[in-house]
Amino acid sequence: MKANVGTVDRVIRLVAGAALIAFGYMGGLASPWNAVAIGAGSVFVLTVLIKFCPLYPLLGINTCGNKG
Repeated sequence: MKANVGTVDRVIRLVAGAALIAFGYMGGLASPWNAVAIGAGSVFVLTVLIKFCPLYPLLGINTCGNKG
């Protein structure tokens, strides 16, 4: 599994993921959409940590700059 998420992409994902998680928790778990927001935010943060997005190879995207 090669890295395919670059630095700028990681920063954007981290900010978006943290915002989704925060909005999900601020609304409580009364609505299923809050759980969806927390889940999506968690996926964004996970892709930041592992530097790999499973959708990118399917779409032919690589923001990391390495040739793979």
